[in-house]
Amino acid sequence: MHYKVLHTTRYTYHEPVSLCHNIARLIPRSTSGQACRSVQMTIDPLPDVLNEYEDFFGNKVTYFAIQQEHRSLTVTVSSEITRTRAAAPQIDLFGHLPWEEIRQELMASRHEYADVLQYIPETPLTAADEDIRDFALQSFTPGRPLYAAARDLMERIFSGFRFQSGFTTLSTPLSVVMKERKGVCQDFAHLGIACIRSMGLPARYISGYIETIPLEGTEKLTGADASHAWFSVFIPGAGWIDLDPTNNQLPSDQHLIVGWGRDYSDITPLKGVIVSSGPHELSVSVDVRRIM
Repeated sequence: MHYKVLHTTRYTYHEPVSLCHNIARLIPRSTSGQACRSVQMTIDPLPDVLNEYEDFFGNKVTYFAIQQEHRSLTVTVSSEITRTRAAAPQIDLFGHLPWEEIRQELMASRHEYADVLQYIPETPLTAADEDIRDFALQSFTPGRPLYAAARDLMERIFSGFRFQSGFTTLSTPLSVVMKERKGVCQDFAHLGIACIRSMGLPARYISGYIETIPLEGTEKLTGADASHAWFSVFIPGAGWIDLDPTNNQLPSDQHLIVGWGRDYSDITPLKGVIVSSGPHELSVSVDVRRIM
């Protein structure tokens, strides 16, 4: 599957901004199932400083600074991505070891799994309280295979929580999401990660896009898509297995990966610091189109 993704972020400032420093993680990475064929980033106004590098997790990062007075900032990224159709996971390939034994294996082979173990400690955005641990234990019953437990967890988040845009912000504690049983894809990804880590197992946060299919007979609206998030669990012998609790599915060719980290803060699309005395308005538009 071949896609073109157009992601536009625009800040409008109520007062002039004399200086801004920004870090963008908007360039999709290439993986075993995805190739970023081309990418073009346009920044308006033109930055005075521009550097590109890879972060600790291998994500593509763009740092830029604007050292002139401006009243708006627009960052547009146009990417062409080829996504290999993922085969349906074969449970037999993942083995049938209980999740407790996998946890012991990871701990006993710390050198071999050094890169994986960093995804076990909780972070401020994935802190698990007693309610979250109890919720996790309903899926992680004694002796259950890890894949079966993780998939059950995904299905329970999908069926037990309501998607409600605007209910949460980046500062909303996960305990509130758990109590109110609603949130958005970032919240559901964080909840899945918190549950898995509370069992002493690794899980990571995936940031990307998902293609929106319009209703039959209707035309897809430009900018109707959005950034998306899901989580991934590590199974020895199989690697990282992605799960999307918002849509109750294993991500396939309609899920496009930008990057990953321990939580949202590691893969924030665009963040920065400005020198200004006034507030600002933010608008984001994402369009995912099949081009072949």
